[in-house]
Amino acid sequence: MTTILIRKTRDDYRGFTCTGHAGYADSGSDIVCAAVSVLVINTMNAIEAYASQRMEAVMGEEDGVIDVSFPDPVNDRTKLLLDTMVLGLTDIEKQYGKKYLRLKFEEV
Repeated sequence: MTTILIRKTRDDYRGFTCTGHAGYADSGSDIVCAAVSVLVINTMNAIEAYASQRMEAVMGEEDGVIDVSFPDPVNDRTKLLLDTMVLGLTDIEKQYGKKYLRLKFEEV
């Protein structure tokens, strides 16, 4: 199962951590894992390319960990991109179930 923990205050994202592999299918055929990976990595790339937001990221391909933090308050573009990522992840969680993807929120 993939778990994504979104860290935020009432009004502001502070970061997120993505851990694990979905386990929906064998490696290379896992559409849930692929969809989650595309959403998360594309969001990171878009924040870097279009939002000019400082972020710190640690990625471990072997263990499937992506940890992103925002040391500064996020700007409007970053918030929109993160809202869009959460929307897509929520839809995946609803369609395939919490057996494969669990989206959690932590107020920090």
